[in-house]
Amino acid sequence: MSTNRVPVREEDQPSQSLLARLSGELARIEKRDWELWSIVLGTGIVVSVGLLILAFPSAFLSSGGQLHFEIYVSKEMFIGLVALLVLFNAYLVSKRLELRRVREKTITTTIQSELIKLQSFTDPLTEVYNRRSLDEMAARYISHARRTEKPLTFVLIDADHFKQINTRFGHLTGDFVIAEIASLLKNVVRGSDAVVRYGGDEFLMILADTTPEGASAVLTRLEKSLQEWNRAGHLPQFELRLSVGVGTWADGRTLDEILDEADHNMYSDKTSRK
Repeated sequence: MSTNRVPVREEDQPSQSLLARLSGELARIEKRDWELWSIVLGTGIVVSVGLLILAFPSAFLSSGGQLHFEIYVSKEMFIGLVALLVLFNAYLVSKRLELRRVREKTITTTIQSELIKLQSFTDPLTEVYNRRSLDEMAARYISHARRTEKPLTFVLIDADHFKQINTRFGHLTGDFVIAEIASLLKNVVRGSDAVVRYGGDEFLMILADTTPEGASAVLTRLEKSLQEWNRAGHLPQFELRLSVGVGTWADGRTLDEILDEADHNMYSDKTSRK
């Protein structure tokens, strides 16, 4: 079996989540919103002071101990003040609308980019992660295991005599079987685990916080589900069998070494079945 395996480096880090990126973008937009309101407040203060200076030069004049107002507003000044208020409100409304458009565009763009990324990392036939996503997925799980000092187990799965399925039943049935294997794997793992289509009829399960003994419990459930699938008679006079191999992560081991171990154990299991 030929594989192109890349070791997980120490500096590999999980990519930023959709929620974190979106929150950051919205926080920057919110900051611009507050800056706009600061401008509004500052402008309001300046306009108020200007009105007191220009429109009410004789306000609060004292005459004989009594307080009275003398207000003189020319026609030109009144028109100018109204025009100033209209222009200021138009500017304020346009900026608020601009921020709303930026906010909506940011949310839409972020979600669309995440969907494109998920599509590029998802196998369209099985709806599990594809081989392209393996390095990033492994980096995430290894980073978590190193940080929490928890175990991490990788399980390689290969369908025995899969070429016979394509020969006897056709490639459409072969695709159906591949999708069914992926479904069986997804049903026996937890939400915190990952299933990757490793290539062709091979799959990889990444089991977080799981020892090899814990992986054995997962494989027991998988064997039971496979027996039920075979009893349903999906492939007349043919029994689908899976060979499995377990590889364990330890600090300092590369992904290449882990998959080599799982690969060796899987072929040992396949040989014993023959």
